[in-house]
Amino acid sequence: MNRQSAAVGIGIVAVGLIILLGKLGVFAFIGAVFWPLFILIPGVLLHVLYFGRMVPSVALIPAGILTVVSVILLIGNWFGWGLMKYLWPLFPFAIAVGLYEFYVFGYSRSKQIWTAAMGLAVLSIVLFGITLLWTWGIYVLAAGLIGFGIWLVLRRPRTW
Repeated sequence: MNRQSAAVGIGIVAVGLIILLGKLGVFAFIGAVFWPLFILIPGVLLHVLYFGRMVPSVALIPAGILTVVSVILLIGNWFGWGLMKYLWPLFPFAIAVGLYEFYVFGYSRSKQIWTAAMGLAVLSIVLFGITLLWTWGIYVLAAGLIGFGIWLVLRRPRTW
């Protein structure tokens, strides 16, 4: 057997395996579970290109945004999309991360960029807190009332 026919044989076996795995649903499963990696890879690549000094520092803004958004989507994809009712405030936080990276690693240390990044981060944290209070607020209220009641029962009254 010559080298050319061996290479053709290996190619045919590889094509057959790919078709078999496709028919068994392996690629559909991988695509359904890991599709947010197609957002993470460009974000990480932009970081690598910047730190390799191949792109300007402004590329850190979309790099940070893509990286954080892909992590949010991975969490939603792996643990259920119902978590998005809690995680949605992290989307403005993604913009804050991109702006903050540009501020820290960029050449111009503009105070407006830092202010915008911190403002978006604070807004994201406030919205996350409001979301938790809105969804879990009744439980926090119940726990607070129980704690206050226990305190009233157990406290020692002062004698005048």
